[in-house]
Amino acid sequence: MTPTSRRAAREAAQKQQADRDAAVRDTHAGEKKPRRRGARIAWLIVAIVVIVLLGLACWVAFKALAVKNGLEESQQLIGELQNGADPKETVQKISEPARSAAAAASDPVWAAVEWVPVAGENLRGVRLAAQSVDVLINDIAMPVLSADAASGSLITQILDVAKGQAPRIGQLADEIAEVQKSTALVGPVRSGVDQVAEVMDGVAPAVDLLPTLLGADGPRNYLLVFQNNAESLALGGSAASQTLIHVDNGAITMGAQGSSLSYQNGVAVDVPVDQSAIDLYSSFLVDHVNTSMSRPDFPTAAKIMRAWWQRDIGADQIDGVISIDPLALSRILVATGPIELVTGDTLSSENAVSLLLNEVYKRWDSYKYPELVDGFFAAAAGAVFDRVASGQFDLKNMATALTESAAQGSILVWSEDPKVEEAIRGERVSGVLPTENDEETTLGVYFNNSNGSKIDYYTRTAITVAETCEADSTTFSVNAALALPITQEEADALPRYIQSMTFGTTFRDWIYIYGPPGTTVSNVEVNGERIDILSHGIDDLGRPTARFEAWFTPGQRVDVTAAFTGSGNFGPVAVQTNPMINSVEPGITDSCN
Repeated sequence: MTPTSRRAAREAAQKQQADRDAAVRDTHAGEKKPRRRGARIAWLIVAIVVIVLLGLACWVAFKALAVKNGLEESQQLIGELQNGADPKETVQKISEPARSAAAAASDPVWAAVEWVPVAGENLRGVRLAAQSVDVLINDIAMPVLSADAASGSLITQILDVAKGQAPRIGQLADEIAEVQKSTALVGPVRSGVDQVAEVMDGVAPAVDLLPTLLGADGPRNYLLVFQNNAESLALGGSAASQTLIHVDNGAITMGAQGSSLSYQNGVAVDVPVDQSAIDLYSSFLVDHVNTSMSRPDFPTAAKIMRAWWQRDIGADQIDGVISIDPLALSRILVATGPIELVTGDTLSSENAVSLLLNEVYKRWDSYKYPELVDGFFAAAAGAVFDRVASGQFDLKNMATALTESAAQGSILVWSEDPKVEEAIRGERVSGVLPTENDEETTLGVYFNNSNGSKIDYYTRTAITVAETCEADSTTFSVNAALALPITQEEADALPRYIQSMTFGTTFRDWIYIYGPPGTTVSNVEVNGERIDILSHGIDDLGRPTARFEAWFTPGQRVDVTAAFTGSGNFGPVAVQTNPMINSVEPGITDSCN
């Protein structure tokens, strides 16, 4: 091959190799362009998602700030309300921030973010708290406080609100109780949710129950029992008078009335009662109407009172029994204002207790003119009833009166309606002693007037409890004292109906002390000349008891002591006793905690 031919072959081969290299470069270049374009698109999508998420976060944060501000403003105003601010004016101020907070938390974006783990639970808690406050303020408090007596009965208008809002309140109460269980809630959210959940837990059953109680589901009859604290018994006092109350869709009317003279005293009513109750209180518990309130268990007393009424007054259907005393009445009169009676008297919060429990017996001799005294009580009850039933009262003061009276045992309620039973279970208004010691260790101390007098307008009581602990046991030592701080001359000047019917100016009380469940009586002592230990160790209402008989005269004081010992866990000590006219807070010493 000539040199020229070899050179041409080499050049041809080099050209072919160059062409191949170019083709490879083109191929690689073609592959790289789509990859770079795909990467740019991916990063663009990520950036858009981040921006959207940041936008959502900012939006939710903005809404959360609005909710926070609304709730904080509402909370501040609620604090003012609790400190005595005008309810209507304050609720009107709360209305807008409460509505704004609920609206901000109801945003669709907020709802979507609630599905995010951890953060979502907190947002859900905040939303439910805001919506609950909004419903309570704008859908319940505002309409109720704006109700006008000129537009019809205040009670009927309240009933309409309760019927309309009960489902929503119930739903919110269930939802916030559920979110309250979450372990994801952070400190401030946890605190707010707990506070609102506690309120809703009390409001929801009340709103749900109110229509039933006020006859929205059909007419109902309640036996109203008026207790006389001047003749003290465990649940308040002698069952002085009774009135049948009829309720039909919010309209309340008063029916027949009865007094101790209306019944066949001495002939027992047919009601099953525990043998322990008869052992402690004798047959008088069921065969004398005035002493039906002797046992510290209102369901027992209510069933006995219902049996008395249905046997001796009328075979009315009775759906519940409600007890009230003059101490509660004096608080209610703060809400109603003074009431003129047909006798010319003005019944007020200042004079209700003295007029009904003392002065009336100085005005008329109840042994000679029982119909005058009974008529006076009936007139007073009727006048107060008319004022309350017509809705002529201050709502805030009425709520305070009923709440305080229920907490003190001056108002008691019993019903066989399961909804009512569930709503009042564990509350003082049920008139039932607690059966466990978990939350509180409750002891009962009761002073039962056993001489037919009205001397407890003057008596004074004192109760102390000392709790001591050893390695394997706890002892509760209870001292109960009773005194009559008047002179013999003052006692001699009292009308004979206030003095003891049998013993004149010598008086007798039976003092009952109920120990905690799970304990036994470990010691009993007396301090006085005429004090006897009648029994100790009888279990009643699931508790050990000690019963004393104490005689006393003007100027004297008597003391009795019972100790109860047991093992196990005991909550903080609490004492339940009669709602006395001259009440004193029990003294409690706890060396265990």
